[in-house]
Amino acid sequence: MSSSPRRPAVLAAALVAPVLALTACASASSGADDGAVQVLASFYPLQMVAQEVGGDRVEISSLTPPGAEPHDVELSPAQVASLGSAQLVVYLSGFQPAVDDAVAQATPAHVVDAADVADLETTEDEHAGEQAQGADDEHGHDGLDPHFWLDPTRMPAVADAVADALAEIDPDGAATFRTNAAALGDRFTELDETYAATLATCERRVFVTSHEAFGYLAQRYDLEQVGISGVDPETEPSPARLREVGELARTEGVTTIFFETLVSPKVSQTLAQDLGLTTAVLDPVEGLTDDAQDYFSIAEANLETLRVALSCS
Repeated sequence: MSSSPRRPAVLAAALVAPVLALTACASASSGADDGAVQVLASFYPLQMVAQEVGGDRVEISSLTPPGAEPHDVELSPAQVASLGSAQLVVYLSGFQPAVDDAVAQATPAHVVDAADVADLETTEDEHAGEQAQGADDEHGHDGLDPHFWLDPTRMPAVADAVADALAEIDPDGAATFRTNAAALGDRFTELDETYAATLATCERRVFVTSHEAFGYLAQRYDLEQVGISGVDPETEPSPARLREVGELARTEGVTTIFFETLVSPKVSQTLAQDLGLTTAVLDPVEGLTDDAQDYFSIAEANLETLRVALSCS
């Protein structure tokens, strides 16, 4: 998949950045009056955790605009400055290079780095070779798969870390933060149990995705993910890789090629057409495209999509 279809998302981030910066400044000003803790999250799953844990004792802004693909988000100078004035920054190091640079430059007073608690694992990008490795290095993945939030069992540790940081900033809300984190952890546990029960009965265990965002999910539920491209969605798959995926799809009886919401579906759709297969959306939950969605509703939709594609009873 070429980088050109994704440039509008990056451009959107650049255009929206000044507005977000002004919003963050205004939010900080209002926070001085109402006492809400000012929190900046780097992208949606972390924003969701911070909001659920903080409740009405926090005001949350995201560094990634709605509808923008987070891998390549760029920050304005004002947004970088807002990191320094935020009371808490929640981010994932190694995922968004611009955010990594901004955190290092701004040195926020309180930081939760999800990479410290989510137990990230190395990627298995053997098929993609040097081309995919070079793209991952460029985007800061450093051989680690950043998409931990697609395994719900890895999320409670992040919620607990956010609760601890918020309790340090706002001791009066400590009990509330920890209660909220526990309740959110229960929701992740329930989601995990639903996934496990549904995916245990599948006739097929292999699924093909546009890029390898679902490694943690596959590992958790004993599935095998086959990515057309590697961990970074911008990696262009070679003709040899497309042939390899096609052969594997035939061998494994794959019926569906999955594409994503924030990345061009062209390669997935072309491959599916060549193979006579259907396509469907499998959302990596990196950002929202619909205000009616949230992490859990998307996860539930993903589960139903997998259930149908893998013929789970």
